[in-house]
Amino acid sequence: MLKLFRILRPYYLLLVGVVVTLFGQAMAELALPTLMADIVNNGMLKGDTDFIMTFGTYMLIVALASTCFSIASSFLSSIVGMSFGRDIRSQVFAHVENFSLTEFDQIGTASLITRTTNDITQVQTLLVMGLRFMVYSPLMCIGGIIMALRMDRSLAWMLAVVLPLMLVAIIGVARFIVPLFRSIQAKLDKVNLVLRENLTGIRVIRAFNRLEQERQRFDRANLDLTQTTIKVNKIMAAMNPLMMILMNVTTIAIIWMGGIRISQGTSSIGDMMALMQYAMQVMFSVIMVTMLFFMIPRAQASAVRINEVLETPAQILDPQYPLTPAGRPATVEFRDVTFSYPGEGEHEPALSHISFSLQPGDFTAIIGGTGSGKSTLVNLILRFYDVDRGAVLVDGVDVRHMTQLDLRSRIGFVPQTPIIFSGTIADNIRYGKQDATNEEIRRAAEVAQAHEFVAALEGGYEAEVAQGGTNLSGGQKQRLSIARALVRKPEIYILDDSFSALDFKTDARLRAALKKETKDATVIIVAQRVSTVMDADRIIVLDEGKMVGMGTHKELLASSQVYREIVLSQLSEEEIA
Repeated sequence: MLKLFRILRPYYLLLVGVVVTLFGQAMAELALPTLMADIVNNGMLKGDTDFIMTFGTYMLIVALASTCFSIASSFLSSIVGMSFGRDIRSQVFAHVENFSLTEFDQIGTASLITRTTNDITQVQTLLVMGLRFMVYSPLMCIGGIIMALRMDRSLAWMLAVVLPLMLVAIIGVARFIVPLFRSIQAKLDKVNLVLRENLTGIRVIRAFNRLEQERQRFDRANLDLTQTTIKVNKIMAAMNPLMMILMNVTTIAIIWMGGIRISQGTSSIGDMMALMQYAMQVMFSVIMVTMLFFMIPRAQASAVRINEVLETPAQILDPQYPLTPAGRPATVEFRDVTFSYPGEGEHEPALSHISFSLQPGDFTAIIGGTGSGKSTLVNLILRFYDVDRGAVLVDGVDVRHMTQLDLRSRIGFVPQTPIIFSGTIADNIRYGKQDATNEEIRRAAEVAQAHEFVAALEGGYEAEVAQGGTNLSGGQKQRLSIARALVRKPEIYILDDSFSALDFKTDARLRAALKKETKDATVIIVAQRVSTVMDADRIIVLDEGKMVGMGTHKELLASSQVYREIVLSQLSEEEIA
């Protein structure tokens, strides 16, 4: 957790201000019981009204000063705490943005969301409370003990008995609570995971009538979290009555012993009242530290999880001395590429010994069965993963020797599952090129066969898109994703199964328009439909991670058994002929 608190360095002046104001508040509150004792002993018991008025005014001034210091310390500590939360959240977000898909798979999206929200909030809350308790409570505890000893040494010894008992109880409870707090964060991850899957997959869940099963699944995760949290709260709740008993027993003991000493003339009523106040201040300060100790284990568990994210190195890094390809247009080349996903091992590579070269102006299609490695291949071009062996080159330069910004600025990518952001239609297309003009946006939409349905929307290109594009059909989202890539006018187009939701007529029109628009670029289309790839200049056939054929449609029908089986599964002999 101390690693995270290094972020507080820019706020050292505010931290000094918090310490100063808390010191002022503690000194003011420690002075009040002494002033009260003077008023009782020298004013009330002697009937000196002037003394009462004078020292009563002093008490009001000191109390007002304590209030002002308290407000100032709360204000400053809140600024520090909120600034810390903002900074660490930004730092985590920026670090996560640099992750490759490997790190996302390793930690998990649901866990990353929890760590960026709940975990940071836990540490932030501890900081805000800790700034007050860790300064104010020790001052009050030590100062209270010193003032109690000054008032009456023979009665102050009671604190030497009570405080160790309180500390033993705190330590005992903490031993049970620390592991439970760690468990709570993991169980919260599980709840977030189930919730996220249900929200994103609600259509599938309803279509298969799995609402009740998913509700039970969520209830199990929620109940597990609830039971652990209740167990923690029960242990913490048991502390309150125990502390109150100790405080009340101490008060009774002070009154009893103080009464005896007053009757013997060795003490005064004012001193006994002040001693009671100091005893309460000392014990309340211990209780406040106790509350902080209860917060520390959970915040510590959260800090460990945050540090895990920050200390997880991004495996995809820019080179120290990057190279820049010659420029437009760009070639794409695979040289004996082998790749395995983390954890699968080299004996089960997703791609094995892939070699080919694509020239500018080529319209290349990649086809193969499910799990053959089509999407993996395009992910390597984008450098979402790095190859195990071999090299992927763009215009003769290994993508590992280019900056990620330079590489991806040359590519227009349309993912297999279209991602649409909330905002307007124009905003989503402009996502590919921030300074795109309205004419460029319209042109990209026309080529992507999206203009017709966009124009029919209320507001046209300024029509609002719901979160995730839920107010658009699958085909509409695919066409907007294609328009987003087209508006960029990149050197390389990668369309990963981007026509699957389109009808055959729209598919044919779109392919024809794309061929004209991208005639000088390198175009790579991943497809399942044979009709989509038949007219390609080159077709690459993948099977179980291996390249088993490359050529035109007619060439592959004659030379590749795998390709012929794919064609026969979709077309009749007459259609093939």
